[in-house]
Amino acid sequence: MGNQLFNTIYLVFLSLLISVPIGVAAGIYMAEYAKEGKMLSFLRVSIESLSSLPSIVVGLFGYLVFILMTGAKWNLMAGALAVSILSLPLITTTTEDAIRNLPIGYKNGSYVLGATQWQTIFKVLLPACLPRIITGVILAAGRGFGEAAALLYTAGQSTNINWSNWNLTSPTCALNPFRPGETLALHIWVMRTEGSLNPHATEIANFSSAILVILVLRFSLTARIMSERIKRKSGGSKE
Repeated sequence: MGNQLFNTIYLVFLSLLISVPIGVAAGIYMAEYAKEGKMLSFLRVSIESLSSLPSIVVGLFGYLVFILMTGAKWNLMAGALAVSILSLPLITTTTEDAIRNLPIGYKNGSYVLGATQWQTIFKVLLPACLPRIITGVILAAGRGFGEAAALLYTAGQSTNINWSNWNLTSPTCALNPFRPGETLALHIWVMRTEGSLNPHATEIANFSSAILVILVLRFSLTARIMSERIKRKSGGSKE
């Protein structure tokens, strides 16, 4: 169970490493740089369509692009890329809405002090709406923790970790992102569908589900506490 738990956390970390910078950058572009018109409408329709895609379709797309077209085997990076596709719309829309809903005084005050648009975005607007962006990241991570269909075709259903091996190029190294890795959600699915091979499959699946729920709850609470601390600091109040 420890290997599956580590794979779950590592895969979500990799997916956020990919989706958060791209999603935040896309949200900034749509809120501050894109002009109202057909192009912006097209982007919004594309994001809405992407957010409504079934995860199994994204998994098949990831299998075609990240596995077959690259000639690779099932690996955690392919799974992280597939989960990133599912997370991008949420992070993008959250960032755009957070920036657009800030009082206009934030931006005007920065411009009056002589700041450029780039400085205003990164020194004023982003810090002010960081708590809301973190909320979007929490929701995106929660989907990554519980995702199974998209990982079924990309991350694989096997895990072989040697915890004494830290050679990143080795297929048994825990930190190698290009090795197969079964997550907790996949492990639950395997136990409930192929459990006839294991007499304790039901108990293992139930225990895995409990661990997954606790993991998501712990992550959400930690991220929420961090968000509240950032909010208090940015508001100038004492902790």
